[in-house]
Amino acid sequence: MADTTDMAPSRTSSPAKKTAANGSRSRSSRARASRSRDDALETQVARLQTDLKNIATTIAGMADDKVSEARGVAKSEVKNLVKQGQDAVDGIQDEFGHMEKQIKDTIREKPLTAVAGAIALGFVLALITR
Repeated sequence: MADTTDMAPSRTSSPAKKTAANGSRSRSSRARASRSRDDALETQVARLQTDLKNIATTIAGMADDKVSEARGVAKSEVKNLVKQGQDAVDGIQDEFGHMEKQIKDTIREKPLTAVAGAIALGFVLALITR
């Protein structure tokens, strides 16, 4: 049988080897863990970049849709305004046509009064322009 002194040196040398081995193992496992965390972070950053690109694409698409919608509304409003303007011009032309007809009828009924009125109007305009 072996006595305790024989066993003691082997125990002391064995833990020292284990400690050295554990130190190098813990360094390599720490390095692996660090690399693993770095890889996980890089993967997350890549996913975030992809998500941001997708969000930007979606927002750009929505903006294009809104611009198209606004352009359509603006075109329809322009058409409405042009139609309203044309209707106003047509109404004014009709009014002037009626006024012209009334003036011609008045001149035909009372030619001397019309000539006197034209002379008076010319005299007033001549006084104003001097």
